[in-house]
Amino acid sequence: MPTDTKAGGLNDEHTAEVTDMTGPTSQLTGDVVGAGDPRYEAARFGYNHLYSHHPQAIVFCGDTRDVVNALTWARHNDVAVRVRSGGHCLEGWSSVDGGLVIDVSGLKSVQIDAASGLATVGAGLNQLEAVTALGAHGLAAPTGTEGSVGLVGATLGGGFGLLTRSLGMASDNLMAVEIVVTDEVNGVKAITVDDTSHADLMWALRGAGNGNFGIVTSLTYKVHPLPHVTYVKATWTGLDDLREAFDAWQHSAPNTDSSLTSQLEIHCGEIRLLAALCAGSEAEATKLLGPILSVGEPQVTTTTAPWADIYAGFQIPISEEAANWKFTSQFIIQPFPTAAIELIGQFMAKAPSPDCNYFTNAFGGAVKSSEPTGGSAFAHRDALFYAEPGAGWGVRGGPAADEQLTARALAWIADFSESLQPYVDGAYVNVPNAGMADWATAYWGANLDRLRAVKSKYDPGNVFRYEQSIPPATEG
Repeated sequence: MPTDTKAGGLNDEHTAEVTDMTGPTSQLTGDVVGAGDPRYEAARFGYNHLYSHHPQAIVFCGDTRDVVNALTWARHNDVAVRVRSGGHCLEGWSSVDGGLVIDVSGLKSVQIDAASGLATVGAGLNQLEAVTALGAHGLAAPTGTEGSVGLVGATLGGGFGLLTRSLGMASDNLMAVEIVVTDEVNGVKAITVDDTSHADLMWALRGAGNGNFGIVTSLTYKVHPLPHVTYVKATWTGLDDLREAFDAWQHSAPNTDSSLTSQLEIHCGEIRLLAALCAGSEAEATKLLGPILSVGEPQVTTTTAPWADIYAGFQIPISEEAANWKFTSQFIIQPFPTAAIELIGQFMAKAPSPDCNYFTNAFGGAVKSSEPTGGSAFAHRDALFYAEPGAGWGVRGGPAADEQLTARALAWIADFSESLQPYVDGAYVNVPNAGMADWATAYWGANLDRLRAVKSKYDPGNVFRYEQSIPPATEG
């Protein structure tokens, strides 16, 4: 990366002191990894190796000051910016060829105030780290189920998992945010946002905050005492019970006691049910799951333990996951008819690799009843459940995936998703549907116009833009 002395540039030490954080002399600080650095190849890749970008540099920020300096430098050098935390942007949009990746994964501070029921954490925590930190204090907040995913990205898009029907969306529990934004005079500043200060931006960050308005550096959550969770796993071999099991699940899971949240994972050779009952017993959990557990002869295990232990126990190491992934997202507001369930079975039976699956997460409960006081941009509270067709293939750390297999996997997921379109309503920004014609309405529905106005106010120069970023209100 060439040095630009007017705007600060890079130096041989990969860091530099600044005298004015917002002025044109600002320099890149933090750990700057450019194309000539031996760490560059590892640094430029995100989780999904289907996509490969070559940014000009990646800045691993150690604090908010590094973020301010990086964004200031990029603006004065007219360099495209992308924001990254966990690196799990499934379409590879957290990087960009020739641009600057501002990586906040090093911001891992944790401050817990059990008396006030609040926890403030750095934007670099992944979900497993957050669950573990809260669990050490007997506390919990809802997150997604994959521990390596960045907490900030999951939360800003909505965020749901096995505590969601009990505790609400992750974004519903978001009380305040520190975020680095731009302004009309080419400046960069960090501001604190909550329901009383910059309330319009707070509303937008709850469900539409992923790289659209600025760079989030810390998050304050409402946290909840949770002494234990009962975790249930049931497995059906083969797909013979799919129609009956799925139908029982979709009618019971969104409507049962809100302390229970469950998911289905349908693979080419088996069906899995995963469920978590907050603070209940094993007998209570199996009773609430009775409608689906009575189908066929599933193998059932139950465990009662602290949530942090349960959560850590079902994680799969990234090294054991497929290298390449393609997902699409769907929300369902009416139960699937038999024809839709049969389509799922037909596609899963001819999945191109063992890592393909169809995943669901029950809604209802607190998702529908517990929108925060300041509101939220999340637009799918009336959904019965969320669904995600997904294709995974290739060996992580091994040779590049076979091109023919890649073509088959992409064709399979496209056909699978298209076949279910008559039965779904809306999509999830955290699992973007690339190529969808009306993606913004699918993600945010009637909230889109208000989001565009917030975008114009807090990012007037449209600095934070990517393939599916929110367009400012001034754009057509």
